[in-house]
Amino acid sequence: MKQRILLVLICLLFPLSATAQDYIIGEGDGLAISVWDEPKLSATSTVRPDGKITIPGLGDVRASGLTPGQLQESLEEKMKRLVHNPIVTVSVIEITNSRVFFFGGGLELGTQDLMRQTSLLQMLSTVENLQTADLRAAYVLRDGQKIKQDFHALIIEGDVREDILLKNNDVIFVPPLREPNVYVLGAVGAPTFIQYREGLTVLEAILQAGGFSPYARENSTMIVRKQSDEEINIPVRAKDLLRGDMTQNIELLPGDYIVVREGFF
Repeated sequence: MKQRILLVLICLLFPLSATAQDYIIGEGDGLAISVWDEPKLSATSTVRPDGKITIPGLGDVRASGLTPGQLQESLEEKMKRLVHNPIVTVSVIEITNSRVFFFGGGLELGTQDLMRQTSLLQMLSTVENLQTADLRAAYVLRDGQKIKQDFHALIIEGDVREDILLKNNDVIFVPPLREPNVYVLGAVGAPTFIQYREGLTVLEAILQAGGFSPYARENSTMIVRKQSDEEINIPVRAKDLLRGDMTQNIELLPGDYIVVREGFF
C-alpha cells in the first residue's frame, strides 16, 4: 500500500507535459476530420491497419501514432496547397485499439486501455502486488524489442529519469519473485518466515521473529544466501548491531535464511 501511495505521489510531483497528456491515435480508431468552411474536404474515417486514413483531396495520410493535435497540424500543412489558411479540427469519435498488455505472473494478466499518453510509472501506479514482483527482471516489449529493462530504480527509488512513455500494443512483462520469503531460524523467540519486501534488513527480520532467545550467540548470526548455483554465508555481528554498529544491518534478498546460533556459555 505504501509503495502504491509513493508511486501516485511521484506521478503528481513529476507530471508529463500538457502535450504528452493527449490521446495517441491507433489502428481501428474512428476520426472525424472537419475543415472549416470546406465541407468537401471534411470526412469521417477509420484508421486502417497500415495506420493511415483517406482524406478527400489528399489521399492517404498517416494518423496512427500521432495525437489529434499533431494530426491536425499535419493536415493543415498538407491542405495549404488546396485551401488558403485551412483550419482543421480532428476529433476521435471511436476508440478501439489503444492498449497495453501485462503478462509474466508478477501482476494480474490483462490489458489496460491507453486513453491518453501514459508513462510506465503512471501505469504501474494503478496495479496491485508490486511488492511480490521481480522488478529487476521486468521489461517493456515493443515491436518485438525490449525497450526498457529493470524497473527497480523507477519504482523503488523513484528515479523518474527511468520513466518512458507507453505506446499502443506495448507489452509489460513482470515476473513474480522466485522465492518471496525470508526465513529466520535458530535461537530466536519464534522461528518463522517473513514475506520479502524491498529494504528489509536483518535486524527487522530478527525482531519480527521475536528477537533473540536467552541462549543466542548474537555475534554468530549468519545469512545463508543462494547466488546462481552456489550458496554463500554472510556473517553478521548482531550484538555489535544492537550496540549501534549499523554496518552489520545487512539488507536482505528474497530467499535469504537468517540463522542465529545457540550457545550456553
